[in-house]
This record gives sequence, C-alpha cells and structure tokens, in this order.
Amino acid sequence: MSGIEIHNRKAGRDYQFLEKIEAGIALSGTEVKSLRAGGGNFNDAFARIEQGEVWLYHFYIAPYDKGNRENHEPRRKRKLLFHFREIKKLHQQVSQLGRTLVPLKGYFKNGRFKVLIGVGKGKTHGDKRQDLKKRDVQRQIDRTLAGRMRG
Repeated sequence: MSGIEIHNRKAGRDYQFLEKIEAGIALSGTEVKSLRAGGGNFNDAFARIEQGEVWLYHFYIAPYDKGNRENHEPRRKRKLLFHFREIKKLHQQVSQLGRTLVPLKGYFKNGRFKVLIGVGKGKTHGDKRQDLKKRDVQRQIDRTLAGRMRG
C-alpha cells in the first residue's frame, strides 16, 4: 500500500452517514499516475445512480504533469465499480427522501484505487450545533482528566 489518501473533510460536517461501502473506480493511465503523485480532490464531489450504474461527479484529478495530448479531463464523470446487488441496495437507500451518495475517502489498496462511499443524510443546523456541543464537552472532559493525571 502506498499510503496516499484523499479525504473529503466537509462530508463529516455536512452529512450523517448510515452506511459506508468501498468501490472501485474506472480510471485512465494518466489519472492513476496523477493520483499516485497526490493530485486528487473530493471538494464538491458526489455520486449518482443512473441507469443501473453508479457515477462519481466533480472528483478532481489534476492533469498528469508528464502527460501529453492524451491527458485526461480533470473533472470528468467517472464510473464506480459495484456488484449488481450493491447497486440495487444503494438505490433503495438513496430513493428515500434526503439521502445521497457522498465520497468520503480515496486510497490505493493492492495497487488499485478505491473510493469509500457513504450513504448520507444531510445534517440540519441543529444537528451541527449538537455536534459542536458534544465536541466541546468531550474536550473539557479530556482536559480535566489530563490535569488529574499530571497532579
């Protein structure tokens, strides 16, 4: 494993995830080389099921710097590779109101690039506020425990 990971930082803030599933992705040669060089970004990326196939939109892969005229389009839609049963299950989950497919993480596994997709439900303003309160309380607890261990 090469250790290169691409994270979608906004995903955890904006969505509550009900399920996560790993998918392969169909890439061209220059896209793989660019990803190995660390040239990927999930900002504004999302997945959609169309005609029995899952497609990833707005996943930015930087043009390969040593590429020629055959270099790839940086924001083209890319096919995600799932088994038929997985697509059927995802379609059932996404067909419920307010649920969407969000890419969470991209990484190399056994020489192949994989994308972790989450079935997310959008958080409301109140949900986000609740998360901030929980985080603040946890930090306060951690500080208190750290102070007791020193003293």
